[in-house]
Amino acid sequence: MLFGRKSHAMPTPAEALPGRDTPVLTPGAHFVNGNPLDGPFPEGFEQIVVGMGCFWGAERIFWQTTGVWVTAVGYSAGFTPNPTYEEVCSGRTGHNEVVRVVFDPSVISFEGILSTFWENHNPTQGMRQGNDTGTQYRSGLYVSTEANLTEAEHSRDRYQRSLTDSGFGEITTEIALSPDFFFAEDYHQQYLAKNPGGYCGIGGTGVSCPIGLLD
Repeated sequence: MLFGRKSHAMPTPAEALPGRDTPVLTPGAHFVNGNPLDGPFPEGFEQIVVGMGCFWGAERIFWQTTGVWVTAVGYSAGFTPNPTYEEVCSGRTGHNEVVRVVFDPSVISFEGILSTFWENHNPTQGMRQGNDTGTQYRSGLYVSTEANLTEAEHSRDRYQRSLTDSGFGEITTEIALSPDFFFAEDYHQQYLAKNPGGYCGIGGTGVSCPIGLLD
């Protein structure tokens, strides 16, 4: 993606850009399905925020997943409030490019969402994903509850065994309770629906992660 920085070092809070008080403008509705990007969400629906490299391709994977109600791209897990895309790509915000996924757990379970996450990128690459390098391309799982945090860590450990058996290295995915989520700019939202021939940047390991693996 544009403006990419090749640094793999996270800035400290003191080094991070100051950001701003005002959020960037974002559309009210999802370009593909028309659901509200920032709620209100239906009662009983759950959320997770994922980092899988370039957020354009990662978002498309999830909005095409049965049971996902709405997706939005943004920035999270860093220090700079309400950053711009250019600031995130400078490597001086600490933020990750992420997708917020709102899903109906009666249609797709949290385990099913985790399987989709693990299977559709390479979680062993540290501060990069494929040819995209820099701190904003790191693998990340940011969850809403302590129970989901434990479940995500459990799934990582089980999937690691499958990756090891297939010759891959150690998972480097950052797993944490959800930090602040800042919406990305309008033109990034559902980018690959607006630009079908656009850059995707997503590739999995080819190692499956069936839901039964997470039991």
